[in-house]
This record gives sequence, structure tokens and C-alpha cells, in this order.
Amino acid sequence: MKRILIYIIMCTLSLPMWCQRTQDVIDQLVSLGFENVRCVQDGSDWIVTVENSAYKVQSQGANKAVNCLLSAGLSRQGSCRLILTHQNVPQLTLTLPQGTTLPEECQVRYGVDDSWSKVKGQSKENTSLFKVDLRVYPQLYLKNYFFNGRVYDSMFELSPALEAQLWPGAKFTAQVVFPLWAQGYDGYVTTIRPGYLTLEQKFLLPFNIQGAATVGNFDNQCYGGDLDLMYPFRNQHWTLNGRVGVVGIGNFYGFKNFYYNGETHVYWSVGPDYYWRKYNTQFRLRAEQYLLNEIGVKFEAIRHFRYLSVGFYAEKCNKADFNGGFKFIAVLPSFRQKRHGYWPRVDMAQSAGLNFNMGGMEVSYYYRHPYVTADDNIQKRNQFNPFFVQSGLNEIKK
Repeated sequence: MKRILIYIIMCTLSLPMWCQRTQDVIDQLVSLGFENVRCVQDGSDWIVTVENSAYKVQSQGANKAVNCLLSAGLSRQGSCRLILTHQNVPQLTLTLPQGTTLPEECQVRYGVDDSWSKVKGQSKENTSLFKVDLRVYPQLYLKNYFFNGRVYDSMFELSPALEAQLWPGAKFTAQVVFPLWAQGYDGYVTTIRPGYLTLEQKFLLPFNIQGAATVGNFDNQCYGGDLDLMYPFRNQHWTLNGRVGVVGIGNFYGFKNFYYNGETHVYWSVGPDYYWRKYNTQFRLRAEQYLLNEIGVKFEAIRHFRYLSVGFYAEKCNKADFNGGFKFIAVLPSFRQKRHGYWPRVDMAQSAGLNFNMGGMEVSYYYRHPYVTADDNIQKRNQFNPFFVQSGLNEIKK
């Protein structure tokens, strides 16, 4: 009986210290710019969630969060699990085993385990809900020719987009396109007009299947709906990816008129990804149906650096000649983005890229899928690859 009373007294005395330590960790993470911060203790272990909206490269954000947890000593007496979320949907879990002292000792994996169920009901500090970003997307288009003595036609646009998270997983985007230079382009693309008008819902299914459903006005003169799914295998080098969309063909001409032809098109894509950890190189193979009902296959190899992704692609379908080319995608400054309460944050887009199509105008009419959100590209999707985040932790330390 005496031992029981002593145990109760000790627990009562330690409770204020535990609460203060938890709040200190939360306050430090919030001061670094993290949103949707939670921190709970599970026995001798800790579970922390953060959403990185302050750093454009996720590995940098993860490094800041991990160092914050290490400096607070959360891994001294037990393990610590850090869950990275995006639009308040869990993406990655970084586990700091007991005794961890360096960021590169983290174990990074897709998805979550029962840790998420223990923490998701907790109140969030510095919530991301209803906060607004005004992001400026620079867009450069080139059309290459091999005849008539013409080498390139070019067009440059600046397209600011208002982006807001409405509820967990949901993001609304409204974009306006301003053409600043158009050489060889004409028609609706030379007018100031709406761009992406979309509502995106991210979600996490059993077996850590990550998904996103999007409806609205896309690019490539498409409007409709799109479903995107990704399944990570136990061997995380491999993922299986699937996508399907149903769209109509139409476009805005200025802000007064929307023209469409009444047609409906179905596209899809399915295939594996393999991530070569040593060189941060991603290999993608897809069987696809495109907007003109062409059936084809596409291969891509992309090398990812911290601020740059470069690679090449090759594709063949039943209605067009073989095609291939190169792509370059770069993270745009500023690399750290400050937010002041609920005031709209103004910054450049996360990244921008350029594709070089060796087939020229003869095949540019084919091999088309729409991009369905303003920030969608292979570099943005790779930001939550566990091996990319892990390599970033190592690289930043050096």
C-alpha cells in the first residue's frame, strides 16, 4: 500500500513537468513555422505531427523538425515518431529510436501505423485550415520545328494562383493567366484568362495507399475529374501508381466566354516506380491511354537533387511515331517562406520546369494527359519519397 501511494505521488508531481515539456516542444516547432503541430506521450515514447509549409524542400523541413526533437531530448528515454503531413493527411513517418543523437539515424517510411490513431484526435497548434497562399507560377512554352526554317515559337506567362486549405485534405486553387510574351502563338492562349480552378481532396486508405481526387478546370483545355493513387510496397524502393480521369474539352476565352465541344474523353495510366537510393534516381514505367484514345507506353528516368530534377523520357503509342525528350524542374526561391497569422502569403511557386520534345510539332498533338493542379510535377511528388528525405537529412548535415 505504501508503494502504491508513493507511485501516485510521484506521478502527480511529474505531470506538470510532462505537460510543460510537451508544450515547449510544440512552441519550438511552431516558432520554426510548422503547422498542424501535435505532441503526445505514449508510455515512454513520443508521437509528434508537423506540416511543413515553411520550407519548399521537404528534407530541409524534416531536418529542422528532427533537430528540434533531438535538442528537446525526446529520444533519450524512449523512441520518438515524427509524422509528416500534407494538407493534414499523413505522408511519412520518421522514427527516432531510443538514444538517437543525429538526424541521419532516423528511419523513414511511407504512411503511418497505429501512431496516427493515437494522435489525430488531439488539438492542433498553428492549424493550416483557411490559410491562404498567393503563389506566382512562371510558365515557359516552346514549340520546336524541323521545317520551314523555323526553330522555336515561344510564350511566357506569369500565373498567380490563390490557394487555400478548406478542411483536412482539401485545397482550393483559383488561378489567373497573364501572357507576357507570345511569339508564334495565337487564339485564346494570348488572352488574360482563368487558369486552374480546382478542388483537390487528398486521403490515406488502408495499406498506406495515398490518393488524391481532383475536379475542376485543368490544363490542355480539359475540365472534369481525376483520381490518382499510389501504393508503396514493403520494399519501399517500389511503388505502384495508377491514375484515371474523365474530362471534357473546353477553354476560357478571356473571362466572359467558355467554349467546349461536348466531347468526353477518358485517360488512364498505370505502372511501377523504382527508386535507386544510391543516386536518388527514379525510374518510371507506364502503360497509358491518352486524350485522343491512343494506347501507349512511357519510360522515364529522373535524377533528383535537392533543388533540381533532371531526366529524360521515351514513349510510343499506336497513333504516333516514337517520341522522347528531356525535362528540367527547379525549386524556385525563396526557399523559406514566412507566414504571419492568417495574412495571405505571397511567394513564387514551389518549382517550375521545362520539357524538350524531340518529336517536334509532328507528335505534340499526341501523348497528352492534363496536369490537374497548378503545382503538379514529378519533383513535387518526389518530395515525400522516404529515400529522398533520408538522403536530404544526410546531405544537410554535411
